[in-house]
Amino acid sequence: MSELYTTLIFLFVLFLLLGSSVWVGLALMGVAWVGMVLFTSRPAGDAMITTIWTGASSWTLTALPLFIWMGEILYRTRLSQDMFRGLAPWLRFLPGGLLHTNIAGCTIFAAVSGSSAATLTTVGKMSIPELRKRGYPEHMIIGTLAGAATLGLMIPPSLTLIVYGVTINESITKLFMAGIFPGLVLAGLFMAYIMAWDFFSKGKRPDPEPEMSLGEMFAESRFLIPVLLLVTVVIGSMYSGYATATEAAAVGVVGALVLALFQGSLSLSTFTESLMGATRTSAMIALILMGAFFLSLSMGFTGLPRALAHWIDGLNLSPLVLIMALTVFYVVLGMFLDGISSVVLTMAIVEPMIRQAGIDVIWFGIFIVVVVEMAQVTPPIGFNLFVLQGMTNHEMSYIAKTAIPMVGLMLLMVVILVIFPELATWLPENIRSRPGG
Repeated sequence: MSELYTTLIFLFVLFLLLGSSVWVGLALMGVAWVGMVLFTSRPAGDAMITTIWTGASSWTLTALPLFIWMGEILYRTRLSQDMFRGLAPWLRFLPGGLLHTNIAGCTIFAAVSGSSAATLTTVGKMSIPELRKRGYPEHMIIGTLAGAATLGLMIPPSLTLIVYGVTINESITKLFMAGIFPGLVLAGLFMAYIMAWDFFSKGKRPDPEPEMSLGEMFAESRFLIPVLLLVTVVIGSMYSGYATATEAAAVGVVGALVLALFQGSLSLSTFTESLMGATRTSAMIALILMGAFFLSLSMGFTGLPRALAHWIDGLNLSPLVLIMALTVFYVVLGMFLDGISSVVLTMAIVEPMIRQAGIDVIWFGIFIVVVVEMAQVTPPIGFNLFVLQGMTNHEMSYIAKTAIPMVGLMLLMVVILVIFPELATWLPENIRSRPGG
């Protein structure tokens, strides 16, 4: 019964602070402070200082601002226009035509960004005007873009996977490896949806693209070469064991600066804007992580996570039923919190549960990314919906409605992961990486 009272107090303080529009990181610190004062004899101030410093000074965490900065640099180059020119000749033959540039563009940019919002903004800037000009249906343009942009959370380098790995002290490189196949499968599901729409749709089709010779197609593909080279160097250096995630992120920043320089789009203002953008995003995530580390310590002292894990264990739930329950839990939580906040807020309690149930923590990292991806496109706090609203001037309800099929495909992806867990676990188990990643 005491655990119930403790839980209720934690939840009351948390929702009181969040409902008062306090920043998520500060709200987590506030809850942890209350827990330390009410339920432990340890000085709360000393515990907070020690825990925050230890968590924030993690070497693994340095990959986070570097990957963010790499995405910020590329966002400010001519990458988006060049990407459309390079992709269009090869995708125009598929059923659904150039709608596939939304999926392919998001998949490629996700591999150099790690951020859903950056992926959405960059690819949207590229594809929305071009697809509208060619007469593609508005609901398909927006819906496919909203869903495909969430691949920025899955395909490495993923900021959510970095945060998850730091929170549970798991290898970032292994988590990145685990995200490759599920990310590509999810992209394939999105493309299959476009093909199915093209097959069953009774509406008017856009005019076919002008014919191009094979030589012209290869000539246009040269615009994809710089970003593909950067992806190969960054991702390949990790998976070949030559670099940890942090070292690969540093290489990515240098590569992005060189790419921007050769494109002629690197100026002092571009450099400063990208650096400040990365600093703001990194500081926000770091504050959330600091609060999460302190909350984990506070809850550990109260014994709440162990008690809840023991209670769950006493219910004798199978791993499958537990995953179903957690899916519903994270989908509901994601309606009110962004993905990173959802992960750090819940790991102190959820991690003992999944370990007790014998669920692989690498597999669970990919599962949790898929379910928090839905949070990006579900109202009322779907961040991708807000970004799209600013880009298209549509009503929020309209944008959310266009994204419903994509949410369904993400739920299907959860089912696929449960049936075929090797999708997430095969690469990390069979490719050796350098320690410390």
